[in-house]
Amino acid sequence: MNATVNIVCYKSKTLSNGEHPLMVRICKDNKIKYKSLGLSVHPDNWDFKKDRPKIDCPNRELLLKIILEKEIEYQNEILELVSLRKDYTATTLMMSKNNQVKIKTVEEFYKEIIEYYRKIDKPGTSDTYKYSMNSIIKYYGTGDMPFSYIDVSWLKGYEKWLRDNNCTEVTLSFYFRTLRTAYNKAISAKYAHKENYPFNEYKVSKFNIKTKKRSIKKDAIKKIMKIDLKEYFARFSRDIFIFSYLCGGINFIDISRLRKENIVNDTLYYIRKKTKKEISIPLSKEAIKIIEKYSSNSIYIFPVLDDRVHKTEIQKYYRVKKVLRKINNELKKIAKIIGLSDNINLTTYVARHSFATVLKNSGVNIALISETLGHSDLATTQIYLDSFENEQIGEAFKNLL
Repeated sequence: MNATVNIVCYKSKTLSNGEHPLMVRICKDNKIKYKSLGLSVHPDNWDFKKDRPKIDCPNRELLLKIILEKEIEYQNEILELVSLRKDYTATTLMMSKNNQVKIKTVEEFYKEIIEYYRKIDKPGTSDTYKYSMNSIIKYYGTGDMPFSYIDVSWLKGYEKWLRDNNCTEVTLSFYFRTLRTAYNKAISAKYAHKENYPFNEYKVSKFNIKTKKRSIKKDAIKKIMKIDLKEYFARFSRDIFIFSYLCGGINFIDISRLRKENIVNDTLYYIRKKTKKEISIPLSKEAIKIIEKYSSNSIYIFPVLDDRVHKTEIQKYYRVKKVLRKINNELKKIAKIIGLSDNINLTTYVARHSFATVLKNSGVNIALISETLGHSDLATTQIYLDSFENEQIGEAFKNLL
């Protein structure tokens, strides 16, 4: 039997001003629960038969509006429970209503997430959600909709739109994984119903995120090292690429933050920003020469960040992003000079792949260098490296040149 919900004037309690409190009364299975509305009315102004304020009751229109809205809220909650075939009692209905999902649009919630990560100095994560939100708005024309609008049919339409706009599988995976995470966060924040969650049926894992190998051979690495480059930034871009290759495929974001104290006894020690793993890398004489080339009074090894200018995480993030874009543009020019295949997009990321592939092809223990490539797998590669003695790593690194 479904519950009945009424707003009643609770005569069993009289306030100091002679009024009785207005209560929500829920009746189900011969059990009754009451909850105060935070309002009260004098008994002379209340029609106890109709459970409504009398015509001459002060503020009657406002009271009626509040009463009707509250009754509708509970009736909607009952209808939803019935439609989901969920059993409930007067107590659980009251509790469910207390924990009712607050309506917040997709755009509103995304903006909350974006602002949150910006405030805790995680601009990269903030940008991830910003790109996702902008993509959703561009597809649907608006972000002014509740999360319940995003169902399986909506997701299929979004996928088709992205494919029609020539998005790669990796990009598709990026957008859908970010949206899925945002939806989960909305559920946790009670801005979305768990029952409407579409990703149990729509599987994000279907996207093929395996990318073609981005490595180049040792001969190409040596050509890049020997090429005569006239412009300073071209030489700098080449040196960053080679340094990454020689130092365990270190990411550019970590290169940019390296300080002089990160080098002890010709060994590079640093904590990888992404995984928070402690990494130690033996420095070859070629890597040391690159470091010495950029020696200055700065606290940083390489001239990317300036501690007098780039003080906040946001400033550092956008500076590194800007320099990396310029470096990768220079690397494309270098690729053409040495005659690399047009299929190879030479970037700093290729240095990571090449580091792993060259060592693997040189017969280095597969447990030391993981053959598979990609962010998560490269993180695993670093974990493998951590488990070996420096002497073993040093011997392995001799195969790089």
